[in-house]
Amino acid sequence: MKARVQIGAAESVVDLGHPLSLAMELSFGGDSPRHFGAPAASSRPLCVPGFSGSVAGGASCNCSTLTLTPHCNGTHTECAGHITLQPLDAFRTVPPGLIPAVVLSVAPELAARTSETTRPLPHAGDHLITRRLLARAWQGDSRAPSMARALVIRTLPLERTSAVAPYLSVEAMLWIIEQGIEHLIVELPSIDRAQDEGALTAHRLFFGLPPAVSDLDQARRRHCTITELAHVPRNVADGEYLLELQVPALAGDAVPSRPLLFALHTASP
Repeated sequence: MKARVQIGAAESVVDLGHPLSLAMELSFGGDSPRHFGAPAASSRPLCVPGFSGSVAGGASCNCSTLTLTPHCNGTHTECAGHITLQPLDAFRTVPPGLIPAVVLSVAPELAARTSETTRPLPHAGDHLITRRLLARAWQGDSRAPSMARALVIRTLPLERTSAVAPYLSVEAMLWIIEQGIEHLIVELPSIDRAQDEGALTAHRLFFGLPPAVSDLDQARRRHCTITELAHVPRNVADGEYLLELQVPALAGDAVPSRPLLFALHTASP
């Protein structure tokens, strides 16, 4: 189903019947993703007296208990409640419907080769997604919309491997906020360094929460979301899209999610 949409002064056509999923497929068992020391996601039959929970085990139907850690197992969307004392449910923060988005591809650069930084200071061998890289990719894409509220960052392969996953510099995060981005989608396990002494600098900047503060009322951008461990397929080109964040109505500061992109095409007169 195709529809005409107005984004700023431009009118485009969107095909609502063919979304592009940015969700990592999560299987229960095998090589399912796990980060930060968390166990792999698992599934086991619900076994109660008189019921085995498995057709293979003689039950009339399959009924499984799933165990996973949203922050560590697969694509997930989180909210300011991730770093506050008061709880906030991610699913209540996710905006309904479609929002303007832009996809940018960047190859993280060595921290030793840039003046951009983080708190605490990055190690020389760390790789950073920097303001310079994002601004260059944004300006290089003539289709990037000024009305974008969501940013999808595709992480290109690195020239050299590192034991630490790439993460965002302070300058990069400030630039993202300056662009009016409220919903950030990355392929990284975290926008901050895995071992950062608990600073969570990029998270705090994005949610507008000062260092060492855990009061949700002081989060100036509590309406924003971060989606991590997404997967941007190769057939998704950089440029302008509409984004829908699909999440279940599960309480918690992070929930498994399925970001969907809808390609935009120039509307004919």
